Parts: sequence; C-alpha cells; structure tokens
Amino acid sequence: MRLLIRGALVVDPSQKVEGKREVLIENGRVVKLAERIDKTEASEVIDADGLVLTPGFIDLHSHLREPGQEWKEDIESGSNAAVAGGITSVCCMANTEPVNDNPSITRYIIERAQEVGLCDVFPVGAITKGLKGEELAEIGLMVKAGIVAISDDGETPKDSKVLRNAMDYARSLGIPVFTHSEDKTLSAGGHMNEGYLSSLLGIPGMPKEAEEIGTIRDLVIAKLTGAHIHVCHVSTKGALKAIEEAKRAGVRATCEITPHHFTLTEEAVRDFNTNAKMCPPLRDEEDLKACKEALKSGLADAIATDHAPHSEDEKSVEFCGAPFGIIGFQTLLPLSLNLVRDGYLTLSQMVEKLSTNPARIIGKRDIGTLKEGARANITLFDPDEEYTLTPELILSKSKNTPFLGRKLQGRVKFTIYNGKIVYKS
Repeated sequence: MRLLIRGALVVDPSQKVEGKREVLIENGRVVKLAERIDKTEASEVIDADGLVLTPGFIDLHSHLREPGQEWKEDIESGSNAAVAGGITSVCCMANTEPVNDNPSITRYIIERAQEVGLCDVFPVGAITKGLKGEELAEIGLMVKAGIVAISDDGETPKDSKVLRNAMDYARSLGIPVFTHSEDKTLSAGGHMNEGYLSSLLGIPGMPKEAEEIGTIRDLVIAKLTGAHIHVCHVSTKGALKAIEEAKRAGVRATCEITPHHFTLTEEAVRDFNTNAKMCPPLRDEEDLKACKEALKSGLADAIATDHAPHSEDEKSVEFCGAPFGIIGFQTLLPLSLNLVRDGYLTLSQMVEKLSTNPARIIGKRDIGTLKEGARANITLFDPDEEYTLTPELILSKSKNTPFLGRKLQGRVKFTIYNGKIVYKS
C-alpha cells in the first residue's frame, strides 16, 4: 500500500521543514516528502487540510506496569493510550514486578509490545538488581536484548560508587543513564513540596534542596565518568541551574521536563487532590516559570510524561497514604501546545522536544524524522480543536490525572506507526 497524506502543515525540525508538504509512505517508510505529489502514486489518500503533521512523538519516560501490575496498566492499554496521544515510541521504566533487571524481562516486554503492534516500546533497564542500589543489574545482556538506557527510576543508587560503576559501564556500552535525582535522606517522609502550603495543610514536605543535591551529585559523577546522563522530570530552578552549569563545563547532560511541572503548581493539592500527587512534587510559581524558561532557552532537551498509572482504589485514600504519580499520554499534546500559544516555544521547537531530541537521546536515527527512508511514524493533530477531558476519553486503565474535567485545546486526529494508521479520532 502507498499512503499519501496531503494538505497538512509539516513540521520536521530534523530537516528544518515547516510548511505545506505532502508525504508518501510505502512499506512502512517515508519514500517522498515534497510540496506536491501526484495522487496517482498512492493507493490511499488522507486529506489533512488544517492539520499539523510531525514525526511521531517519543516519550522518554513512562510506566506501563507490565509485568506484574496489570490492574493499573498493561502494554496493550498503555499502547492504546499512547497512540491516542500521538506517541509512537514509549520508553518504559524498569520498576515492574519482577524488575526489568535481566534480559528475560527485557525480551518479554519487547515481544509483548510487538504482539500488540501499536507503537514502539523501548525498555529502560534497571541500574541495580531489584532497584536496591547494591549490585549492578545484567546491563550488558540487557543491552543485547534491547534496552535503550538504564535507570533505577525513583530509586537512583544512594551509593556513589555503585552509580559511578554503572555510568562507566553505560558509557562503554553507548547508552545513557536516566536518573531520578533526589537525596532521599532529605525528602524521606514527604508527600508534597515543602513550604508555606505544606505547613498550612499539615502535610510533610519534600524540600527542593533534596532534588538539587541529588542532581548535583549525579552530574558530578557523570563528569567523572564521561557518561551521558539524562536527568528525569526536573522540577526546580536550582536543579536546572546545576544542569546548565554542567553543560557549560562539558558534561554530557540532557534533561526532560513533564507537562505537569510546567503547567501546575503546588496549589493543585490544596484540596488534598491525590491525583495531583507525584514525585518530584508540584513546586511553586518560581519553579514553574523556571521550567518554562528552560524549555524556551533550550536548556531542557525534552518533554516527557512520566506516565504513572494507579488504580482508583489506590488513589482514593487520604493524601499521605496515596502513591505518587499521574497518567500523561493523552494530555501531552494539548499541554505542550499551551507553551506555543503562550510564546515559550515555536511549533518547531515543541516538536523538537517531543520527537527530534528524544530520538537523539536514545540513539534512534530512523525515528524522530521524516527524512526519506525513515520509518513512517507520524502524528497528525488539530492544534485548535477544543474538548473536555472525561474518563471516557482516557484509554489507560487508570484515570489518575488532575486534568479530568479540564477543557483542553489540541487533539490528535491520526497516529501512524510503521506506515499503518493505528489511531484515528
């Protein structure tokens, strides 16, 4: 089948393309990108007038919960939610049950995703066995099995020697280390951002300094080893400053910011809304502005969801008893478009952070681009369509998002994976 997409505004930062173009797809690959393509060359045509066409989004940070916690999410439901959000590649963290700390679990995840066949699922392997921070996981064997990075997400090793050894190993294998940078001895027992509001609500706080100390430590070890460090879900002005200084000093550092950290502040938990509880927690207005400015300046390389499903029963408890985390696949586009509407990003810069840069960070050259010969992973969206986010629209098994009932603007209309339409709204 030869699929032709006509009439769209094509945005591909990898080629510095932003304008009306037509795309021809055959055998799962982009075979032509031009201002005009004769429709007789195609067996199927999509009229995309009024839509924006980009390389498929790549989410560097998610939790699909399979194996072991399928009541929250599984690879099939997560893939369905991802493609509904325009995401054609998902990096899933290692905190499954059992932990993805060996090649058999890595292979299971990849094979299960291939059975579902809706999007790429790139496993991120554990740094240490069982995420315990003690003994290195089977990193080399997991790389051969298909992991794209290593991370003890949520549990970055406290022992700096262990992290150093992991970074040395990762550097030699050519993969990045994804860090959840936090000094947990300082944030232990906390459930929201530490400050006036946490005191007012009587909720134990998590000081910004815990993230900042952890970030500085991890960056110093990356400098020592020469490894590529990718700092996950950065949420504070101080942590961003440390990353900026590290980059200037030549550290191979990249970082991501989540939509919830550039959209919401700690005020979202004032009414004890557990669907606004995540780690790192929502911060204050100063930090939110710093996150936006980091995306604007290019200091922040990527936007990632940290999609973390939890069941309604788990979240329907008192605030301090609820788990951290919210879902994010289907709110990624509209919340990111707010940065464009507010003048923080151009459309091309947004796509760079959702697709081009994530592909570069995980070393995937045939996605994140519409170059001829690239895999035809494509997102088509209407930037202006307005709708209210209801539970019925959410394709994840879990509905734990603070954006329920909120009016959103920007909706995915088609998601194409390896040349096939896998989502249409």
